[in-house]
Amino acid sequence: MTGRDIQLPLDLRHRAAMGRDDFLVSPSNSEAVAWIDRWPDWPGPALVLVGPPGSGKTHLGRVWQKQAEAVAHDFENPVSPSGELNCFFVDGICADYDEDLFHLFNSVSESKGHLLISAEIPPVRWENRLADLKSRLAAAPNITIQMPDETLIAAVMLKMFSDQQMDVSTDVLSYLLNRMERSFEAARTLVDALNSASLAQRRGITVPLAREVLTKLAG
Repeated sequence: MTGRDIQLPLDLRHRAAMGRDDFLVSPSNSEAVAWIDRWPDWPGPALVLVGPPGSGKTHLGRVWQKQAEAVAHDFENPVSPSGELNCFFVDGICADYDEDLFHLFNSVSESKGHLLISAEIPPVRWENRLADLKSRLAAAPNITIQMPDETLIAAVMLKMFSDQQMDVSTDVLSYLLNRMERSFEAARTLVDALNSASLAQRRGITVPLAREVLTKLAG
């Protein structure tokens, strides 16, 4: 508990969907959004989005994928760059595919295409990875998506509630925000738990129900 009440913007409900496939923009991710909007005017063939799980890397990557008519690369079923098909989105990468990603990077660079990669850790901090791949990605723009701020978490939760056709008052949302972990993963877990409890008990989402769900999740 933070010991203070969060003051939610009065227009928050009207800002729950803000274009870009409903990707919500806030100071925590605005730099990443600006780089996506800047495409194809990137300084090199690759851009790396760095952020914690659930921070919106995949969502933003899908926005760019549609914008650039890019391919979501699957290392189990790879597609090689050819002709106009030279933009790829790689959503996370493990060491098992370092060689494949290195070859993809080179192929995209040769075809004057672009490669967007999401990662939880910036390449410069990778350990026991392919050195050539690490150096190339470390030299590319590495844009960090920060942990979400209060306004963004509130907007994301409102959208989640709305997607599940659940009506939640500002009082309930403020109560939750003052007591929950500030992460997208926690928001998803909490919204799903509240939805399940509301349906099972045939109750609206109120502060008492929110208290019960938070206590159960904490236990």
